[in-house]
Amino acid sequence: MKKIIPFAVILLSLVSCAQSTPPKQFSEATKQEKVTDLQGQELSFGDLHKRHRGKITVIEIWASWCGDCVKAMPKVKEMQAAHPDVDYVFISMDKGLDKWKAGIEKHQLTGDQYWVNDEKGMKGSFGKSIDLDWIPRYIVLDAEGNIVTYRAIETDFEQLNATLKTLK
Repeated sequence: MKKIIPFAVILLSLVSCAQSTPPKQFSEATKQEKVTDLQGQELSFGDLHKRHRGKITVIEIWASWCGDCVKAMPKVKEMQAAHPDVDYVFISMDKGLDKWKAGIEKHQLTGDQYWVNDEKGMKGSFGKSIDLDWIPRYIVLDAEGNIVTYRAIETDFEQLNATLKTLK
């Protein structure tokens, strides 16, 4: 019995570590998810992803109603100023098109803007496909489109900036 307990602890820790490893690529299910651009055109997340190949990219998942998202906006702008050669993609989880567009204008967001048109918001199919459990959520992609950072939040700007410096 004494030998089984340490073995079980080691096995459990290995399983939990394996589950926390971020993916290197988006799943096919995620690539099939639809987003809408500011012109009202719907495209797949995979097509959005392809548009930024060759560039280091920061993706922010946010919503205009999200207090933590709004609170983080000055840090996002500082990051953009410090790393102007990086592409910035904002994906809104707002419930309505009008709220999304008003949020972009109010916070003067610069970068590519997309909206997930899903009445379930974060709990909808796009959110589930990327394991979205909190916003704002930041994902960093290298120039080849590989995921470098998968689950950063509003308190991780120091780490995000350090990651961006290493990718240049």
